[in-house]
Amino acid sequence: MVANKILARLGGRLKSAFAGGAALSPEISRVFIGLGLPVVQGYGLTETSPVACANLPADNVPASVGLAVPGVEVRIGDKGALMIKGPNVMLGYWNNEEATRAMIGADGWLNSGDTARIDERGHVYITGRLKEIIVMSNGEKIPPVDIEAAIMRDTLFEQVMLIGEGRPFLSVMAVLNREQWARFAAVQGKPGDAAALKLPEVEKVLLARIAAQMKAFPGYAQVRRINATLEPWTVENGLLTPTLKLRRSRVLEKFHAEFDHMYAGH
Repeated sequence: MVANKILARLGGRLKSAFAGGAALSPEISRVFIGLGLPVVQGYGLTETSPVACANLPADNVPASVGLAVPGVEVRIGDKGALMIKGPNVMLGYWNNEEATRAMIGADGWLNSGDTARIDERGHVYITGRLKEIIVMSNGEKIPPVDIEAAIMRDTLFEQVMLIGEGRPFLSVMAVLNREQWARFAAVQGKPGDAAALKLPEVEKVLLARIAAQMKAFPGYAQVRRINATLEPWTVENGLLTPTLKLRRSRVLEKFHAEFDHMYAGH
């Protein structure tokens, strides 16, 4: 059986796997569940020591980050923020009372900075970042994380950042996988270098690939422009944090000219 061969390549004795640090696609989780290897997702912050929520193999909801772990409480606060309270919450930032007060209220509830919803059974679903919500010029609010994860289901796209704050439509900054791009370019009859990424016909095809991954999203959330590159965003070039999170403001700063071009006239 295919499942047995895959599990054998993973050592043959692996019973379950746990995911954290970044959002796990429910589709990926379901594939491994179908193979007989539950991949369960958890959630937390350094400030919560670090786990606050987790799925269990016997109660695994792939789209969620699970239930609050024993002894920990969660609730939804202002602007949809996920609030956390428990013995795992830090006492505060060293010698930085102001930052501590900004994150932890007098009642002991810590503001995670993430937006979420909680279903009737208590499962937590992360929906975005408070500071990263994109508000378009028409007032629509877009959490970029879900859209970025959907686009990266296409392995041509290695890194993605959704943009569109205050604008009438959404665009994407993207890093393409070099090997995938070389094969893709050959099929399109284009040179496999970075210069070809600027061709209008290439942009059109890339946008079609993105649209194929975004059929579940509403019309106002569709992507209309893309700036693609082959140069990865890394810790070394300052575009990722040491924990490999995207420095969105730094990416916008580096590609400000490309941003202006995409929104020229808007």
